Amino acid sequence: MAKYAFPTDCPCGSGKPYKDCCFMYHMEKIHAPTPEALMRSRYAAYVLKKADYLLYSWHPDTRPAELDLKDDNVKWAGLQIISTELGPDGIEGTVEFVAKYKVGGRAAKIAEKSHFVRQGARWYYVDGEVEE
Repeated sequence: MAKYAFPTDCPCGSGKPYKDCCFMYHMEKIHAPTPEALMRSRYAAYVLKKADYLLYSWHPDTRPAELDLKDDNVKWAGLQIISTELGPDGIEGTVEFVAKYKVGGRAAKIAEKSHFVRQGARWYYVDGEVEE
């Protein structure tokens, strides 16, 4: 039986090995404890094409019915967290980030302020404001 080959470094940019970082979130064994941790795990899921996890971590009120990344030709090149903010009630949060990527060899980036909500012990991605 072949062993799973873990990426050496977690794609989220934490500097930790993947198996000690986003892997347990991706396996849905534990929940990301903060909006930033969830944002990082979602970025890593895009890099690793883990559409099931992206849907799992997306709030049911805003989540698409399906997400297909199999034919996605985006090559993610890095995540930079600009700021994080936790609401006074502790159940809402935002993460502002810049994600760099390439499509067809052409460099681009997305800047977004993502909104998160906590229900019970679990954080969900709700939506985001893409910045120009």
